[in-house]
Parts: sequence; structure tokens; C-alpha cells
Amino acid sequence: MIQQTDFFFEGGRSGVLLIHGLTGTPMEMRLLGKGLNRAGFTVYGMQLAGHCGNTEDLLATGWRDWYASVEKAAAEMLDKVDHLFVGGLSMGALLALKLAAEQPDRIAGVGVYGATFRYDGWSIPWSARLSFLLPLLKKLGIGRHRSFMEQPPYGIRDERLRTQVSTAMLGGDSAAAGLPGNPWYSLAEMHELAADVRRQLPQVTAPCLVAHASEDDVASLKNAELVMREVSAPTELLLLEDSYHMITIDKERRTLIDRSAAFFDNIAAARPQQRIAA
Repeated sequence: MIQQTDFFFEGGRSGVLLIHGLTGTPMEMRLLGKGLNRAGFTVYGMQLAGHCGNTEDLLATGWRDWYASVEKAAAEMLDKVDHLFVGGLSMGALLALKLAAEQPDRIAGVGVYGATFRYDGWSIPWSARLSFLLPLLKKLGIGRHRSFMEQPPYGIRDERLRTQVSTAMLGGDSAAAGLPGNPWYSLAEMHELAADVRRQLPQVTAPCLVAHASEDDVASLKNAELVMREVSAPTELLLLEDSYHMITIDKERRTLIDRSAAFFDNIAAARPQQRIAA
């Protein structure tokens, strides 16, 4: 059964919509959300369709369902704020970029955190790097009940935090730590989303803070470089040297919070009278 783990922190008239990753949970965005709220932002950590339940709950949805839930959350935020920013982790970063591409008049800026167009980090086994074949296997009806299981270090450099998260994840607490594996069919949907967003990157005109771990174990720096090369917007790169993929909860999360708050604040200050059209 799906549990609701989204969160809302009321703040000022600048708001940030936070989007978690594939098989993840809003909990992975909560510390970032609290930090942004302390900096004065209204923050909504949304929950993607099909997430925070079991594998069958996730398999009942696809990338268009995930994106529809992002659009719905953004519409709700637009009623509460004058400037809307969006930030996403991993696949959530792709959904954030897609929202910015399709709603350029509504999105003031984007936090691109650990963007994952391809699973090509140093901890990804070669068998998983062949996941580009999964859309074909899905069309053929092969492997519905197969998953790529998460591997240490689980995107977390902080050893104590890694132990806490992996214990919850492997213990079946998907609401707190997400699923322990990535279903083949959900990864197939992710690949289709990545291809769609890559085509749309030139339509992104909102400024982007591109934050990435220099030693990302899940998605290499090539993913961040793709965003910076292809978007039409001004970009700012934040390289985190002491974190792995889950930069929103890992060792340098305070740096990420501070840089994100400053980045969004500077954009809002430059357009104080603009009300985003709902």
C-alpha cells in the first residue's frame, strides 16, 4: 500500500517544488527542504505517482504518470507563491528540467541535482549499463518481475547515514528509504523519459544550478555536462567533492542548501514584481 510522505513547509512568496528520484521518496529531499524553508522559501516536497509503496504500485505507473504528478504539484504551488523554483534529484532532476522546458513562463529557476540521463557511475555493474535495451524488452513482454538491485555504497558517502538508509531500504520500509531495487520496466520508462527530456533541453530558459558529486557512484559527470551544454539558460556548476549520488542528504548537504538558497534568492531579487501566471 502506498504511504503519503510528501511535506509542505510554509514560508515566503518564493517557493521551491522538490522532486525525488526513481524508486525514491520525498524523505530524500526533506533536509534540503528544511534548509530552504529556514532561508525563507515555501517548500513542497512532492511524491511521484506510484512511489512509496511496493514494486507492483510502481509498475502500475510510467513516466507520463510521474510527470503528471509534477504538473499537478506545480499548479498547486502557483497558487501560493510569486516565484516558483523547481529542484529534483536524479530522475527528479529530469522531471524538473521537463517542467521548465514546458512551462518557461512559470518556472523561475531550476536546481539540477545529480541529473541522471544514464546510469554510468563507477558503482554501476556492466550488466546494468546495458539497461538501454530495457525499452525493447518491455515491448516484448520480457522481464516484468526482474529488477536491478541497489549496490553499496547506495549513493551515500557518509557511512553512518548509509547504514541507516540501507537498513530501512533492505528492511522493506519503502516510505522512508525507497525500494531496494529498480524494476526493469520502470527503468525502461526512465530511459524513455531521459530521451524525451534530452530533446527538450534547448527549451529550458530558466537559470539552472547544476549540482553534481565529482565522484558520483550512480551517474557520471557527463550527465551534468550534458545539461550545461544543451540548455539555453545561464548555468552555474556546483561540484561536490565529498559526496556520492544522494547529494541532498550526504556530507555536503549544507553547502547544497546554501548555494541553492542564494541562487534562487538572486533570481527572485532580479524580478521582484513579477507574478507567475497560474
